[in-house]
Amino acid sequence: MNIEFGRMVMLVRDYDEALDFYKTNFNAKILFDENSSFGLRFLHVGIGNGEAGIWFLKADGKQQEQLVGSQTHQQPAMVLYTDDIDTMYERLLANNVRIEIAPVDSPQYSFLHCYDLYGNEIVIVQLKQ
Repeated sequence: MNIEFGRMVMLVRDYDEALDFYKTNFNAKILFDENSSFGLRFLHVGIGNGEAGIWFLKADGKQQEQLVGSQTHQQPAMVLYTDDIDTMYERLLANNVRIEIAPVDSPQYSFLHCYDLYGNEIVIVQLKQ
C-alpha cells in the first residue's frame, strides 16, 4: 500500500493575496484552481517539485475568520526546506516578511522562523550534508 501526503488546508481571507504572498516568497505554483458550480473556489498550490502543497480555503463566517493565521494556536504551521537559507532570508527581508527568528546555524542544519501575511508561522530549514 502506497500513501502520499496531498495537501494541508490553510484558511485565508483572500485567495489571490495568499497566492501572491506564497508565489513571491516561496516560488509557489498553482496545482489546481477551479471555481465550482456551487460557488466555492478550489485553489491548491505547491512549493517545490512535488504535488504536495497547500489548499487555500477562504474563511467562511466569523468563527473561521477568527482562525485565519492561528489554526495551529501559535505553533508553526509548516516547515519548508531550502538549499540556500541566506538567499531565502534576504528575499524575505526584501519583501518585508516578518521574521520571528533570524537564521540560526548548527553543524547539521540552519533554520529561521517567519510569518506569512496572516500570521501563520513558517520554519525554513537548510540541512547540511
